[in-house]
Amino acid sequence: MGENMKKIALLGAGHIGQTIARLLHDSGDYRVTVFDRNAQSYEAVREYAHAFVELTGNDTGSLQRAVTGFDAVVNALPYTMATSAATAAAAAGCHYFDLTEDVAATHAIAQLAEGASTALMPQCGLAPGFIAIAAHHLAAAFDRVDSVKMRVGALPAFPTNSLKYNLTWSVDGLINEYCQPCEAIRDGARLSVQPLEDLEHFSLDGVEYEAFNTSGGLGTLCETLAGRVRDLDYKSVRYPGHGALMKVLLNELRLKEDQETIKTILKRAIPSTLQDVVLIFVVVNGLRRGVLTQEVFARKIFAERNNGHSASAIQITTASAICAAVDMFFAKQLPQRGFVRQEQIALPDFLANRFGQVYAHSTHIESLS
Repeated sequence: MGENMKKIALLGAGHIGQTIARLLHDSGDYRVTVFDRNAQSYEAVREYAHAFVELTGNDTGSLQRAVTGFDAVVNALPYTMATSAATAAAAAGCHYFDLTEDVAATHAIAQLAEGASTALMPQCGLAPGFIAIAAHHLAAAFDRVDSVKMRVGALPAFPTNSLKYNLTWSVDGLINEYCQPCEAIRDGARLSVQPLEDLEHFSLDGVEYEAFNTSGGLGTLCETLAGRVRDLDYKSVRYPGHGALMKVLLNELRLKEDQETIKTILKRAIPSTLQDVVLIFVVVNGLRRGVLTQEVFARKIFAERNNGHSASAIQITTASAICAAVDMFFAKQLPQRGFVRQEQIALPDFLANRFGQVYAHSTHIESLS
C-alpha cells in the first residue's frame, strides 16, 4: 500500500492489543497508533506502533478528538469502554471495530450505526466473531435448519488447579459472560437462559470436556436466524468441574453481586498462561435435499513460539479475527457503512484472508461423544 497505508487508531495495548498491532504492522499495509492509559505499555508495542498516545481523559469527547483523522478505530479495551469508544469513532468519522462480548453494548452500537456514514462492526473476535461466521455458513447450506450448536473453549494446555483453568484473556470479559443472561432459540422461540446452566459433557481427541451457557458468544445470530432455526445456542467449553465451582463462587457465595471482588480473587490466585489451546466446534443438523444431515466445523488451535515472539492461542485467534475483519472491510468485501454483522462475512473469504488463515488449517478430530 505504501503511501496508501490505512491509519489505524488501536485502543488498548494489552495482550490482544499487542498482537493486533504486530499483525497489522507486519502486513505492511497499516500504520498503527496505539492508545492506552498506561504509558508503560508502550514498551510492549514499540516495535509495531507508528506512535503511542497515553489516554488521559475518560469522556467520549476527548477520545473523539484523539482519534479524529484516522481511517478506523480498532478497540481492544475492556467491554465497558465499547459504547463510548464506538460513539467517539462515529463522531470522528472513523470506521469502528471491536471485540466486545457484551450484549447491551452491541445493541447500543447497532442503534448508533443507524444512518451512520461510517461502518460500525463490533464482536470481531473468536466468540462472538468467527464462531458466528462458521455457524452461519454451515446453516446456509441447509434447506431446513433444525439445530445449531456453537461451542468454544479457551483453555490451559496444562490445567493444574481445582478450577482446571488459567487466565488466558480478560478477567472482566470472563466474569461478564459468566454473569449475564444468555440468548438462545428453543423450539423456534427466542429466549433468555441463565449462564453456567444447561451443562453437557463430551469427549474430543480422548479428552473430557464440559460446556455450559455463557453470554455474548452468539453475537447477532439469534436475530439473523430467527424464524429459520428451531434450536440455537452457544456454550463455553471447560474441563469438567469448572462450572460447578464457578456456580459456588458466583451464586452461592453471591460474588455475582460483587464482581470486583471475584475479579480480584482470580487475578491474585489464578496464574495467567500463554500455553493454551482454543477449541472451536459447530454442529448443524437439518434437512438437505430431503435427507436429515449433520455438518460439523471443528478446529483446535495452539499457542505459537516462532519468529522471536510468543503468542497464546487466544491472542492468535482473537487478534487474527479482528485483523481479518479490518482487512476485508478495506478490500471492499464488507458493507462500507452502518452496522456490520459478523455473519455478513463469507467463511471462504475469511479463511482465504491473510489474517484469517490461522483458522483454515484442518484439525483431525478423533472422537466426539
